[in-house]
Amino acid sequence: YRYTVDFRKVTNMSDSDLHLDSVPLVALNMSVRKKLGLYLNPKNAVASDWMAVAERMDFSYLEIKNFEGSRNPTLMVLEDWQARNTDATVGRLLSILMEVDRKDIVVDLRPLIDEDVRKYLDSLKKKAEPPLQVPEVDSCVPRNPALTLDDDPEAPEMFDAFICYCQSDFKFVHEMIRELEQTEYKLKLCVFDRDVLPGSCVWTITSELIEKRCKRMVVVISDEYLDSDACDFQTKFALSLCPGARSKRLIPVVYKPMTKPFPSILRFLTVCDYTRPCTQAWFWVRLAKALSLPK
Repeated sequence: YRYTVDFRKVTNMSDSDLHLDSVPLVALNMSVRKKLGLYLNPKNAVASDWMAVAERMDFSYLEIKNFEGSRNPTLMVLEDWQARNTDATVGRLLSILMEVDRKDIVVDLRPLIDEDVRKYLDSLKKKAEPPLQVPEVDSCVPRNPALTLDDDPEAPEMFDAFICYCQSDFKFVHEMIRELEQTEYKLKLCVFDRDVLPGSCVWTITSELIEKRCKRMVVVISDEYLDSDACDFQTKFALSLCPGARSKRLIPVVYKPMTKPFPSILRFLTVCDYTRPCTQAWFWVRLAKALSLPK
């Protein structure tokens, strides 16, 4: 998730006084999140549990009742809060724990949290450091390397939408191409297996395309999607570019019935549902209109 961190503030502070209000919640690794669940998941007559934390995060009663059915409600609450709220920082989480009288959690987990924050900030610093190159070498490298079949280094190929899908759903992606590219809508879709040149790092290419080359991203949701590491990365990366879905950048699509729960990280977005016979006639029109909106 993308946030601006003032490194001067962070690096000038002592180990016990990190500027955590500037650090996004994504800095916390899974091990810390699971430990939070061990403290907050059990219902306790004396100490506050995950429900009290969710209320402080402004989740509604119905949302909290839905979280209750999860095996790890604390983890679900953290993921949803992180996806929808730009104020979801490590510092704010610690403040909430103090507000609900769970100082014991803060004391026990603070060393692990500080370590995660330090690793996160170090990774940001490394990304921000420019490569050591002399001007002569730099001038020989194209500023816009070709990523797709029709790319031009002087004018990178742009798309209306990046299609996030797993291989088992490729038949539906073909139908999407016919309905959106080869009809009056004339939209331009980025389909990885069709448009991307082979030979480069998958994560690097998809990040570049989603962030800089595509106005929006269509996520084809299915049971198989939930098991795909590539789809998980693409979805979370796109969400990080538009916290709270303010720019309507992500459009979830369901085209067949599912046996697994809908991904909680997308639950707050409006879904384009192809499984309802009564609305199928409007499905492609709604999707095309959403993709045609100005960025």
